[in-house]
Amino acid sequence: MSNDDESWLRVKARLRAEVGDDVFSSWFARMDLEQLADGVVRLSVPTRFLKSWIQSHYAERVLACWQAEQEQVGRIELIVRSAVLKTTAQPKPKAELMAASDGASRFSNGAGAGRPMSAGDPGVHEALGGSPLDARLTFDSFVVGRSNTLAQAAARQVAAARRGDPVMFNPLYIHAGVGLGKTHLLQAITWAGNAANERKVLYLTAEKFMYGFVSALRTQTALAFKEALRGIGVLVIDDLQFLQGKSTQAEFCHTLNALIDAGRQVVIASDRPPSELESLDDRVRSRLAGGLVVEMGTLGEELRFEILKARVVSARSHHPSFDVPLPVLAYIAKTVTHNGRDLEGALNRLLAHNKLTGQSVTLEMAEREVRDLIRPQEPKRVKIEDIQRIVARQYNVSRSDLLSSRRTANVVRPRQVAMYLAKTLTLRSLPEIGRRFGGRDHTTVLHAVRKIEGLVGNDMALAEEIEILKRQLQE
Repeated sequence: MSNDDESWLRVKARLRAEVGDDVFSSWFARMDLEQLADGVVRLSVPTRFLKSWIQSHYAERVLACWQAEQEQVGRIELIVRSAVLKTTAQPKPKAELMAASDGASRFSNGAGAGRPMSAGDPGVHEALGGSPLDARLTFDSFVVGRSNTLAQAAARQVAAARRGDPVMFNPLYIHAGVGLGKTHLLQAITWAGNAANERKVLYLTAEKFMYGFVSALRTQTALAFKEALRGIGVLVIDDLQFLQGKSTQAEFCHTLNALIDAGRQVVIASDRPPSELESLDDRVRSRLAGGLVVEMGTLGEELRFEILKARVVSARSHHPSFDVPLPVLAYIAKTVTHNGRDLEGALNRLLAHNKLTGQSVTLEMAEREVRDLIRPQEPKRVKIEDIQRIVARQYNVSRSDLLSSRRTANVVRPRQVAMYLAKTLTLRSLPEIGRRFGGRDHTTVLHAVRKIEGLVGNDMALAEEIEILKRQLQE
């Protein structure tokens, strides 16, 4: 063995110690030393995708490991082995060539398994680079209140975990309405996790995941895409409710299972709990519900006030003279109630008016500028579980009775009423309602809805009962 080969063995050992066995096996196990001359180390990998990924994410670390071994090394050159085969070499048997390609990967499932990824596959490369991050969305800028304390604590726990630590809850599933801080927490996990340099954290929106997977199928690089995702230490997926397409959902399910089974952390955010993601397969919903599911509630007035104060302090770093009197902040916190984005919009309007006109921020200015952000109070969002609970209590039956196959009169009528209310008070589809009532067919739900609709017109007592139930559910 030459001195260069011995140096390469020590470099690999150093690299393995720094990144861990899993990362080393995923990205560096198939890297070979081709040449070391004039301070330049030439390394080869079998696929263009590996070359692209290592150059993007580990080039500096590989160079540092070499420099720790040999100070004169000044540059790393990465090449694809197939591009440097000598013309004098004997042609490899076809079977061996196939084994060297990504097509022989254990993750093969058919379409898109043929060739390595190239720089000409922008959709795949872009997806594996992650979705854009906002530098402002960190834990330091996240304002904690009663409605988000648990979600923030769980997110911090994930971000602080070190390589090799047992995973406490997997997946971590955070759900909330628009503008309540889900994306802020997910990006904070990504910033903090990558800054700690313990595990590679990849943040992807569901849309970017779909885009990358579809691009991989189109360019026949699906295997490399899958292997890359399954080599991630922490996978963060935002806006899961937008995940569409059977093949994409199936791949997400496989990736989710592979990561969780391998002890990798998965963090997901959506605008609804797993049970209400109707478009997803039952197995995916079950796996999601098996982790820690945390709801971020609406922003209370006190929390809105604290968020506004924090945003004013942040704005002063760029606009030192910007000042908003506390009574103005109190007015905005009291009247702009919908979500955090509306609060941000209200402050931006005051900042723009102050800077463009030179006028001081006053209560009168605030009343005028944020008028259209003051929205009427939205009706309470009714859940099927609440309907079942309140109907069961009204008719003196149990919730399990409503979900059972019992056909006695004292159970059938309450079950039909509950199905009718689920159809009229929620946005759930007939198949979803049927599934939530003991796995019934959608035609059973439709029959129940039509039955109650027909009775309400003639039975005043039933009509009054249903109105009472509706009021209870919407209080």
